[in-house]
Amino acid sequence: MTLWQGACHCQAVRFEVTAEITHLRVCNCSICHMRGALNIRVPRAALQLLTPWEGLSPYRWGGGTARDYFCPTCGIMPFRRPSDPTAAERAAGVPPFDGWAVNARCLDGFDIGSVPLRAIDGAAI
Repeated sequence: MTLWQGACHCQAVRFEVTAEITHLRVCNCSICHMRGALNIRVPRAALQLLTPWEGLSPYRWGGGTARDYFCPTCGIMPFRRPSDPTAAERAAGVPPFDGWAVNARCLDGFDIGSVPLRAIDGAAI
């Protein structure tokens, strides 16, 4: 596993994440499409915030189970808690995910062209 350093644009929000990045998730839901984030998913314990939680602004949308965390100064979203599966997804066997989606564009020194992209059909949810 690799320890990555990450931050928002203005560096007010700093974090570390332990992950082997094998692909990046490109979601087509309305917010991910507009944001342009390329995410990796990691377990809850893999993300360590190095700045106080009070320095972040949370945003909830849709079903209200996802939480996007933004820097209130520069507006960048370095990571988010993905939404819980819908009833239809649970019925189809989609397990809940208790971790983080980290914006790989916020990782220091990570080459986003070094791994493949995986399309996620979030718009269908």
